[in-house]
Amino acid sequence: MTKRIALYPGTFDPMTLGHLDILKRASTLCDKLVVAVAINRNKNPLFSLDERVEMVENVVSPFRERIEVEVKPFEGLLIHYTEQVGATMIVRGLRAVSDFEYEFQMAGMNDRLNPNIETVFLMADPQYQTIASRLVKEIARLGGNVSQFVTPEVEYRLKDKFT
Repeated sequence: MTKRIALYPGTFDPMTLGHLDILKRASTLCDKLVVAVAINRNKNPLFSLDERVEMVENVVSPFRERIEVEVKPFEGLLIHYTEQVGATMIVRGLRAVSDFEYEFQMAGMNDRLNPNIETVFLMADPQYQTIASRLVKEIARLGGNVSQFVTPEVEYRLKDKFT
């Protein structure tokens, strides 16, 4: 039987509970999940690539009891990276209609580049629909409590960045 490999890409700057929710649900759809931490120079991330990979590694640890999980940095065209790791599906989380418009276009373009790779959209759980990494960073920067949006480790790292 062919192993079902899914790719969950993102900048994860930082990984939020919303990302974790999508990751949990994506892990039930595949035999192997590759969490691809994007090198996106246009976003000016707060955390270095190594820090983001390390945070994601810590979050995915419990999933390794059930399925194979890899955390890898990537740069370049997503569809090429998806092919490179042997994935047949790209997992994307949706929070709002504005997410859908962008993701719909991306899925369409990826389909044109490789129609054998499916994009799977997972709706964010309602309790996580308003969480966005950029807003979490802003709250942390201004001294607010981010514990309801991120794991304790990420909260600690945010506090460390802004103190």
